[in-house]
Amino acid sequence: MTIAEPVRSGPLATLNPVSKLGAALIVTAVLLVSIDPVSAGVALALELVLLCFSGIPALVLLARTSPVLIAAPLAAITTALYGRTGGIVYVHWWAIEVSDGSLQLALATLLRVLAIGLPAVLLFVTIDPTDLADGLAQLLKLPARFVVGALAGLRLVGLFIDDWRALSLARRARGVAESGAVRRFLGQSFALFVLSIRRGSKLATAMEARGFGAATERTWARPSVFRARDWAALGVAVAVAGTAAAVAIAVGSWNVLGS
Repeated sequence: MTIAEPVRSGPLATLNPVSKLGAALIVTAVLLVSIDPVSAGVALALELVLLCFSGIPALVLLARTSPVLIAAPLAAITTALYGRTGGIVYVHWWAIEVSDGSLQLALATLLRVLAIGLPAVLLFVTIDPTDLADGLAQLLKLPARFVVGALAGLRLVGLFIDDWRALSLARRARGVAESGAVRRFLGQSFALFVLSIRRGSKLATAMEARGFGAATERTWARPSVFRARDWAALGVAVAVAGTAAAVAIAVGSWNVLGS
């Protein structure tokens, strides 16, 4: 198994993709209501406990969560420097103002980004795109044409890395890869964009020729079933979100966004 492939073993791999999507949305919705360090911290702690039982290899987990682990501190630093001013001001220079209020908001932002990002990684790392498409069409009754088209586009995303590597080798062989790094990146990005449009047009034509755009009701080769363990996963998500909100309300830190 490579890092880019979905994890096909462990307790999470047996869940229906629709239940994983619902669980992530439940936790995210509650954490988006309030921005405070207590609710996000409690949710993050519970998620880390569940992470220990996920069965996801450490290397895969680290690789998949690296964008979240990088984005969270950056968001916190930006908030600390330019966030809402309140209480004692520690640093004031031009537009930068670090105070008690901005530091508290930075901590809440850090925990919030981690608490929202980790469940998404934890659940979606085990999702196969075809299984997700089956669930969206059969259980949520989304239009088959939209689902199949999105699945086909998602399958092409994995080719971007190979296309980028091939373009780099081709440009180097032609002697046009020796210019500046920024200019080289922009030129190669435009070439990848054009290649993607051409491939997408060919795929759309091929799918229309095979009847994927027909208005008739579509049948599915693999049935998507919502089992008891899927309801249990939604229950765990409700428990995590409810516990985080209840603790924040109990200690008086619950801060509804916009209030």
